[in-house]
Amino acid sequence: MEQRLDRYYGIHPGRVLERELKKHHLKKGPFAISIGEYPQVINEITKARRGVSPQLSLKIDHALGLEEGAFYLLQAHYEIDQVKKALKQSDAPSFRKALFWDTDMGKIDWQKQYKAVIQRIFERGTDEERQQVFDFYGRDKIMEVTGNDQIAGNTLPVMAHAKKR
Repeated sequence: MEQRLDRYYGIHPGRVLERELKKHHLKKGPFAISIGEYPQVINEITKARRGVSPQLSLKIDHALGLEEGAFYLLQAHYEIDQVKKALKQSDAPSFRKALFWDTDMGKIDWQKQYKAVIQRIFERGTDEERQQVFDFYGRDKIMEVTGNDQIAGNTLPVMAHAKKR
């Protein structure tokens, strides 16, 4: 499984466990009992509500014929990925929550969803927030979304390219 593991890095080990159980045609309850665990524990793990401990990893690895520590390694990579995401969120600009009333600010991927963020800020944000988004994303992304990259008098013509239609 060592060669297959790297493609699962960053995915909760419970998702991988569920896939492995299906692949081996095993049901969660009987599998849990066979390794000396409560079925609820395995169910919580496969639903990504609980992590895999080193002890449980050894039991699962042995039962599925995998290398020792495989599921614990997946757990470690998942946790590292979560920390990276949290750090990326902390680097993100801080805007008023009122601008993003319709979404959870903690779930916004500031890099992937830059078009929507830039558009929202330039439609509803203050001059300071416009400058902050300009500083965060840079000229190229602002130009791509708004059609203009010049801030004159701390304002930017909003969606100039969209109004030409």
